[in-house]
Amino acid sequence: MEKQVRIVPPASRCSGDPSPHRYNVVVPFVIRDFKPEDFEPLWRIDQECFPPGISYSKPELKSYIRRRGAFTLVASDAEGKAAGFIVVHSGSTGHVITIDVVAAARRFGVGSLLMNAAEERLRAAGSTAVGLETSVDNLSALSFYKRHGYNVIRTRPRYYSNGVDALVMKKDL
Repeated sequence: MEKQVRIVPPASRCSGDPSPHRYNVVVPFVIRDFKPEDFEPLWRIDQECFPPGISYSKPELKSYIRRRGAFTLVASDAEGKAAGFIVVHSGSTGHVITIDVVAAARRFGVGSLLMNAAEERLRAAGSTAVGLETSVDNLSALSFYKRHGYNVIRTRPRYYSNGVDALVMKKDL
């Protein structure tokens, strides 16, 4: 599966560069299946996106990616560099293991592209719902999941190895 998507980011002065050529630049991202050579860059992205205790060790991430019924989608920029990825386990209720987007690609719709593509694949495989966990203190993730139709169904105390609770969220497909 390879899908080219063109995104027009919102105009913003956050970068400190007020020049008009920075606004409404078309940024192409390609959503594609994971390849073995993606592993190291994806693991580094996970380390960047999550603090110790929430980020995955290499063996953990490798295990989730290789698990029977799992799929991993990668968002690549115009140069082919990974801008983000999602790891999902299929089943009657799919499960998002992780969704990671590099800081420079956030707010450009990369996370939404990955989530939408994963949900499409789950629907095609016969899943009727999808669930995930997120840290109770990850407010940006909570907001993202709510925008995508996920609802909190319960809390898992001390879910993460650093002792932080997780919110279990679910969406009907």
